[in-house]
Amino acid sequence: MPLFPSRKAISPEPRSPAASIVQVGPEHAGQRLDNFLLRLCKGVPKSHLYKAIRGGQVRVNKGRTSADYRLEEGDAVRIPPLRLPSPGEKPPVPKAAFPIVYEDDALLVIDKPSGVAVHGGSGVSFGVIEQLRASRPQGAFLELAHRLDRETSGLLLVGKTRKALLALHDMFREGAGRKHYLALVEGDWVNDRQHIRRPLLKWLTASGERRVKVDPQGKPAHTIVTLRQRYGRYSLVDAELRTGRTHQIRVHLRSEGFPIVGDDKYGNDATREYFARRGFGRMFLHAWRLDIPHPSTGGLLELRAELPQDCERLLAQLGEGDK
Repeated sequence: MPLFPSRKAISPEPRSPAASIVQVGPEHAGQRLDNFLLRLCKGVPKSHLYKAIRGGQVRVNKGRTSADYRLEEGDAVRIPPLRLPSPGEKPPVPKAAFPIVYEDDALLVIDKPSGVAVHGGSGVSFGVIEQLRASRPQGAFLELAHRLDRETSGLLLVGKTRKALLALHDMFREGAGRKHYLALVEGDWVNDRQHIRRPLLKWLTASGERRVKVDPQGKPAHTIVTLRQRYGRYSLVDAELRTGRTHQIRVHLRSEGFPIVGDDKYGNDATREYFARRGFGRMFLHAWRLDIPHPSTGGLLELRAELPQDCERLLAQLGEGDK
């Protein structure tokens, strides 16, 4: 027997795929490195990307860096070979067409339906932004400019360039735009117009679910509520956000004793179940109006999304005396 096995008995090592170098264009200047990689390396688990960054396998201009590094135009990003998930790990994101309210080279505005998350995470594998990207593979850049709760319908802004996205973020932060929502609440709303200024604090339930409550230790929050129509034991109100806190309208209205119909976090279970049996199985909160300066030109954009048909039908029933 030979002392060493023949070469034919040894299986050669598979050749590893080479790393790639991607140069950052102007549309991604200012974006965080981790978000850039998540967009570029579709299907790769987040944990793999962060491990590659921490381990120095991802480099920018040949140097190690952190996940929150802000990219600059011309940066050379080294992307190592990354393992894609196995076929059973995650289903592909399905394409979806959403009603377009407005679109140009800088901005896309859609009318989001209720029940659809705006992005993946927290038990949701994909949302509106992932479906938009799947439907527009040629799009170089699509990023959410703000958020809507999953059960809230209405106007949703998406930046199509990095510059436009940052301008929209600045606008919302500085309160330059006007955001109006329509909500059907329990109770006979008294004042024609009312300012609610109550600080809001985030907290977690015992099961780890995110909640918000009125608390002196919270962040300042301001909502302007205008009565639109009375329906006996219910009222349709317009809620204008002057700040943009999580669940702000829902918690502010609840704090006044007027919870939103169908709200599964801050509303009344009996009311939600009653309307669900009658065919209305969502929260009645709709982002119907946005008046904002255009992120590129500064001109006024007056965006509108009328109430969905299920909400209109419910109001018609209430108006006919179904109270």
